[in-house]
Amino acid sequence: MFPIGDDDSQLRITPIVTTGLIVLNVLFFLIELNGGNEFIQRWSFIPSRFAEDPASNWPTIFTAMFMHGGWMHLFGNMLYLYIFGDNVEESFGHVKYLAFYLIAGIAATFAQFYFNPHSNIPNVGASGAIAGVLGAYLLLYPQARVDVLVARAVMSMPALIVIGFWFVLQLFSGVGSIARTDASADTGGVAYMAHIGGFVAGLAIAFLFRGRSQSRIT
Repeated sequence: MFPIGDDDSQLRITPIVTTGLIVLNVLFFLIELNGGNEFIQRWSFIPSRFAEDPASNWPTIFTAMFMHGGWMHLFGNMLYLYIFGDNVEESFGHVKYLAFYLIAGIAATFAQFYFNPHSNIPNVGASGAIAGVLGAYLLLYPQARVDVLVARAVMSMPALIVIGFWFVLQLFSGVGSIARTDASADTGGVAYMAHIGGFVAGLAIAFLFRGRSQSRIT
């Protein structure tokens, strides 16, 4: 199931933060392409390097969120952010949504770091932060209809099914990646634990934000 859109008919805001994040990711990727491997090595999050010297390498926690491994990596992440980010931004508000996005990205980075702190492979991508957006969307809009591409047909399904299926896939893949960590510490691939960490962080933060909003209302 590949999401291609959702119902934004009730959207009341202009998602300036989501749009800005998409633009920033694209611009940063173009800079990355121009800078080549030297740029990637300098600004990506490399677990073993961070473990040795956190004080000097903490900026890479943030810069790595805006780097990608290729055009398809960038396109997939930005599509998910475009589909799901605007709704979460409306629910949280612009400033709180931006803080939420960055915190989810940080949580994702450290989830991956925890399970493989000795890896020399650069970690790049907005996937962890966007996984947080998916977690928040699932909590806030579980019955929202999401258009998905299944084979050659477009179907409308509840977000609970679409995002739930995505998370289960990440969970099984993440367990498999932990089992392979010792044998493939220096092999690139998908950072499943970052996806899981970002998603769980997104759920937790959305629960806290929603709870505080309801308390103010009552």
